[in-house]
Amino acid sequence: MDISYGRYLKVPELLSLQQPVGTPVEHDELLFIVIHQVYELWFRQQLHEGDRLCALLQDGAFERAGDTLARMLKILKTMVAQIDVLETMSPVSFLQFREFLTSASGFQSWQFRAFEMMLGQKNAKAVERYPVGSPERAELQKRVHAPSVWSSFVQGLAKLGHTVPPSTLHRDPEMPPAADPAMQAMLLPIYRQVGPVHAFCESLVDLDEGVQEWRYRHVKMVERTIGSKPGTGGSAGVQYLKSTLFQPLFPDLWELRSAL
Repeated sequence: MDISYGRYLKVPELLSLQQPVGTPVEHDELLFIVIHQVYELWFRQQLHEGDRLCALLQDGAFERAGDTLARMLKILKTMVAQIDVLETMSPVSFLQFREFLTSASGFQSWQFRAFEMMLGQKNAKAVERYPVGSPERAELQKRVHAPSVWSSFVQGLAKLGHTVPPSTLHRDPEMPPAADPAMQAMLLPIYRQVGPVHAFCESLVDLDEGVQEWRYRHVKMVERTIGSKPGTGGSAGVQYLKSTLFQPLFPDLWELRSAL
């Protein structure tokens, strides 16, 4: 049987998912819901691409991994650009329905937590925010222990025959990113050569910078919308978000620039 566009994409079901809760319904609430649902879809795609990226890196397939990372970078630019749309909503408009969000908060997005973990920002405590036995908790627990993009990159270098320092190669995958001078010394001659590994390193820097840009834009969007008020769901709002800024995912790639 032929399948239609609407049936394939489940358009009726998709359009039934935007359900404002304000009474009366504020015009901008639909925008707020759509933007955040789209973010969740992009997080899903980034996790899908990121898992493939890690697998390719572990196989030492840097050129194919570079293609996957290029797609992730394009998606990230789209995610940043969506903030421009959200900023068309005035603070007064948001306040018309903010109270109806009660305990709901973007802080609770498990897919964003999974995305952070895949990028290397492991936080075992984040797992505890989700009910025992829930699919969300199980997925995050798995990602706490899974190789991140950086550890997969390191494994790929070792597979290609590079002598990766044990301090990096055997580093606990649950630890947050940290610079390793021995790793920087190993990367320096590789980085000076034109080739797929050098190109991939620069794409990783693009990813790192893009994520930091997304965080900064998100902070400023929240600040211009609610100021210094606490976030929905009792979160610390802007003050918490500011604490996440300027934390590099791949510090070795930033540090080695001083030695070039």
